[in-house]
Amino acid sequence: MSEHPDLIFANGAVYTVDAARRWAQAAAVRDGRIVAVGADDEVRGLAGPATEVVDLAGGMLLPGFQDAHVHPVSGGLDMLRCDLHDLDGAEAYVEAVRAYAQTHPDVPWILGGGWSMDAFPGGTPAKELLDAVVADRPVFLPNRDGHSAWVNSAALRLAGITRDTPDPADGRIERTADGEPQGTLHEGAASLVERHVPPPSEEDLREGLRRGQAYLHSLGITAWQDAIVDVAGDFGNLPAYLAAAREGWLTARVVGALWWDRHRGLEQIDELVERRALGPVGRFRPTSVKIMQDGVCENFTAAVLEPYLDADGHPTDNRGISFVEPGLLREAVTRLDALGFQVHFHALGDRAVREALDAIEAAREANGWTDGRHHLAHIQIVDPQDVPRFRRLGAVANAQPLWAAHEAQMDELTIPFLGEPRWRHQYPFASLVRHGATLAMGSDWSVSSPNPLEEIHVAVNRRMPPSYPYRVEVDEPFLPAERLDLPTALAAFTMGSAYVNHLERETGSIEVGKLADLVVLDRNLFEHPVTEIAEARVLRTYVEGELVWAAEDVASA
Repeated sequence: MSEHPDLIFANGAVYTVDAARRWAQAAAVRDGRIVAVGADDEVRGLAGPATEVVDLAGGMLLPGFQDAHVHPVSGGLDMLRCDLHDLDGAEAYVEAVRAYAQTHPDVPWILGGGWSMDAFPGGTPAKELLDAVVADRPVFLPNRDGHSAWVNSAALRLAGITRDTPDPADGRIERTADGEPQGTLHEGAASLVERHVPPPSEEDLREGLRRGQAYLHSLGITAWQDAIVDVAGDFGNLPAYLAAAREGWLTARVVGALWWDRHRGLEQIDELVERRALGPVGRFRPTSVKIMQDGVCENFTAAVLEPYLDADGHPTDNRGISFVEPGLLREAVTRLDALGFQVHFHALGDRAVREALDAIEAAREANGWTDGRHHLAHIQIVDPQDVPRFRRLGAVANAQPLWAAHEAQMDELTIPFLGEPRWRHQYPFASLVRHGATLAMGSDWSVSSPNPLEEIHVAVNRRMPPSYPYRVEVDEPFLPAERLDLPTALAAFTMGSAYVNHLERETGSIEVGKLADLVVLDRNLFEHPVTEIAEARVLRTYVEGELVWAAEDVASA
């Protein structure tokens, strides 16, 4: 075996993201691991006749980005269906549905999604818009965040939803003034239709994973935590991951967060143990459990401590929904923690955040300090009293920073209904860091862009990047005191997320002995204004020193 490196990166800025935040000019890789980090001349001198030298040309080498909360399989499925994510406005959505239906005359359902709530009055699109373009087949289109669905009359008829259908305990049927179903279904109400949707085939799920993985690699992402892994429906992706890992085409490192069924109780824990035992396989480990504790603010299902306001600024009687009763949540988390599971919470409202922290605290009191690295994703509203508890409890703050900016959904459908001072408690990233919390980052794709450079851009600027495709009318930073500096944001999307996935000893920084999961950017982010972070491009992505993606102009060079 040759002692020379297989691969050398030189002539650029190597930002290691190690404990000292060291810089270097070059790095060398042999047998999938980093064997040298240092000056150009020093590292180039290690080259042998078969060594490939990658000229960074003044660009930047970083550890591969790691997404701590993402849905690649469902995102890939959306790309295969009626995908609305890159469109903006009701007219564009309706035209896309029309075109998809015309070009897919034989599909029994029109599926896909990705519409934005701010495109419709009150955030609730009407069934008549869909009826006008698809009357012969049911349509089921979740919105961008997956917490509401837009359906046509055929879908409502098939599901038997009428004016007399009561709202389920975990959701709401949007209704017209005369009580008829309006065409938007929130949270658990969407399942009244979704249960009739034909499940994707095994091949569909595999292709969704292939598409999703390729897309994430193109953005420099080498590892992630899939935030819903299950055995049925659009999220019935566990078999696809196991197959990909066994067959060798899962090139990313993936932790699967097994789905906690909120309609069941502790009896499901034995099933979760059985599913965990199916791994690890290759780069896949199903070792986390996802508990969705609440909904989202825009449809008033996020669990909040004080009531939402109405359109006139008056308190209502609505405090959102805690999907898992807090007492059961504490018991479940304590049991899961004792069994060695990590718990991955969806906790968006301030009450849900507190309930999740209370559950972790109960587990600490019962089990002592374990290495579960339980994490709270989304953390949109955090009561100031709860900010210091993240550090005290070892709870990781799993941020989706793209949402921490002024845009139409925030300014029209969130801030007015939260009111003062609560709306100022949103996305307190800097406060969490100042209080010693461990910070990880993710995207929640396909809810929003999975591009880490766009996410980091917003974390640092608290403004949407210029390329953001949706409506932005307030051109000022969103709660600017909560901005992060660039090193902190980069660390959260690399080492922070690696820590969540128990990968920090092998990845997350560029250090001798670690796996060569790396990304090459076209520029040194530190030599450009922070307002231009999102303009940077990923040129190459490597996993264990193997090229898994290259930009077209790089691949053809």
